[in-house]
Amino acid sequence: MTEINASNNEEKSKHSKRHSRRRHSSSSSVSSGRRRRAAQKRCSFVGCILEVLFSFITKIVRLVFQLFYGVKGETMPAITDPILLESATSLARKIRKQEVSSVQVIESFIRRIKDVNPKLNFCVDNRFEEALQEAAEADQLIKSGKHTEEELEKLKPYLGVPISTKDCIAVKGLLHTAGLYARKDLRATEDATAMSLMRHAGAIPFALTNVSEVCMWWESNNVVHGRTRNAYDSNRIVGGSSGGEGCIQSAAASAFGLGSDIGGSIRMPAFFNGVFGHKPSKLVVSNNGQFPMPFSDEQNSFLGIGPMSRFAEDLKPMLRIMAGEKAKELRLDEPVDLQKVRFFYQESDGGGRFVTPVDADLLAGMKRTVEHLRENVKPIAVEKIQLEKFKQSTIIWFANMKDDSGYTFAHQLGDLKVEINPYIELLKWVVGASKHTFIGILTALIDKTQVKYGSNKYKYMVKKRDELREEIQELLGDDGVLLYPTHPTVAPYHNEPIFRPINFSYTGIVNVLGFPATAMPLGQVGSEGVPLGLQVIANFNNDRLCLAVAEELERAFGGWARPEIKV
Repeated sequence: MTEINASNNEEKSKHSKRHSRRRHSSSSSVSSGRRRRAAQKRCSFVGCILEVLFSFITKIVRLVFQLFYGVKGETMPAITDPILLESATSLARKIRKQEVSSVQVIESFIRRIKDVNPKLNFCVDNRFEEALQEAAEADQLIKSGKHTEEELEKLKPYLGVPISTKDCIAVKGLLHTAGLYARKDLRATEDATAMSLMRHAGAIPFALTNVSEVCMWWESNNVVHGRTRNAYDSNRIVGGSSGGEGCIQSAAASAFGLGSDIGGSIRMPAFFNGVFGHKPSKLVVSNNGQFPMPFSDEQNSFLGIGPMSRFAEDLKPMLRIMAGEKAKELRLDEPVDLQKVRFFYQESDGGGRFVTPVDADLLAGMKRTVEHLRENVKPIAVEKIQLEKFKQSTIIWFANMKDDSGYTFAHQLGDLKVEINPYIELLKWVVGASKHTFIGILTALIDKTQVKYGSNKYKYMVKKRDELREEIQELLGDDGVLLYPTHPTVAPYHNEPIFRPINFSYTGIVNVLGFPATAMPLGQVGSEGVPLGLQVIANFNNDRLCLAVAEELERAFGGWARPEIKV
C-alpha cells in the first residue's frame, strides 16, 4: 500500500509539474503575443506619425518649389510644319505613295530639333548627315519601282521614317553612355536588337536622347549631358529614365522612338510628357544592346524595351517589329471588341507608406474615362476594385530587384569595373568635385540598406509578388484590363522627386509582375498646365488589349495635346 501511495504521489507530482509547465508555456505565449501586439501598435503609431510628418514636409516642399520657380517656365516654339503633326504610320504611307519624300520628312524633324533642343535639352547626339543620306536612298528605292507600295509596306513598313532612342539603347556610331561620366566618350559598335529590327523595317535612326544617371532615377539629369526640361513647362521634369525620349516626342521633334522600362522608365516619361508609351509583356522584346544589362534572368524579365509615340496607332506595328519572332505570341492581329472586355479600375494604391496621394486632376481624369466607357463603349463590366497588396508595391519592387551577382548600384556607377565609395563621392559632391549626381550617390547609399538577396524578408516579398501576380491573373483572365494611375502626381518641379522618391511604385510594381502596360494621355493638361493620363494593364501576352484601349481613349479624348505656345 505504501508503494502504491508513493507511486500515486509521484504521478501527481509529475502531473502537477506538466500542468505547471503548460500554464507557464501558455502564459509565455500570451505574454509573447501581447508583446508582439504592443510592438505592432508602437510601430503603427510611429508609422502614423511618420506619415503625417511626410505629408506635411511634401506640402511645404511643394510650396517652396512653387515660390522658387514662380510663374510657369518657358515653353517650346510653335509647330508650324504640318509634317511634324503626322504619326509615323501616316508618314510611312505618304513616303511610299511619294506624297512626301523621306528627305523632306527628316529635314523637318532635324529643323525641329535645332529649334527646340536649346530650350529643352533632350537630344544628346545625332547622325543627321547619315540619316539624310539613308533617306535619299529610301526615296531612290521607292522611285525605282522595284517594289509595289504593297510590297514595300510588307517588307519595310516604316521605310524612310526617322526614329530616335534613349542613350542606353545602342545605335551604331552614336554615344552609349547611359548618362555615366566614365562612359562619356564611349560609342556603340552595333545596334541594339530592337533598333536593328526597326532599321530593317526601314526606320532611320537620327537622334539620341537624354536619360538619368545609369537609368535608375525618374528625372533625366546627369553630369554628361545635363538636365532635360518639359515642353509644357520648362520648370518641370520629363521623367526618367526615358525622359529625353518622352520630351522629344511631346515636342514633335521625332516621329517615334524606343524607350526601356524596369520601374516605369517608359510609362512615367510618357505620362509626364503627354504621349503614349508601352511596356511589353515580359521577355517578348530582346534587351540585347542596353546598358546597364540585367544581372539575372529574373531581372531581365522585369526590363522591357518598348515603343513611344504621340499617336496610339504607331504602338502596335512598332511592337510587332520589335518583338521579332515572338510577335506571334502576342496575337496582335487578333481583333479586339472592347464591348467584350471587362474593365476594372483602381484609383490609388490604397495608401502606400510615403507615397503621395493621387492628385485631384488625375482622379477626375479617371472618372471621365470610366464614364466614357460606361456611356459610349458599354463593355461587359466596368468595376471599381481595391487590390490591397498594391500598398506594398515599393518594398516588393526593391526586394525583387535583388540578385546574387554581387554587383551593387555602386558598381554600376563605377561602370561595372570598380565599386565607387558613395561616402567619399558624397563629400566630393558637396565641394563640386564628384562626377556623379547627388541622387546617384544617394541611391548607392540607400542600396546598401535594402533587403538582402536570399534573406527571409526577400523570400517573403517574392511570395507577396507571386500572390499579387496570381490575384491579378485570376482577375483579368484573357478578357480583362486594369486602369490604374501611372503616377500619383502630375510632372513635379526639377529636383522635387528627391522629396517624394518612391512615387514610382505605381509603375514599378508592374515590372516585377511582368504584365504589359500602356501609359496614355487624356487629351488635355490639368490645372498645373502639364499633361494628365493613366496606364492600362493586361494579363501576360494580352498587349493587344492595352493598345486597343489606348486607341479608344485617344479617339475619345484627343491623345497628345500640343504644348501651350507663348507668344
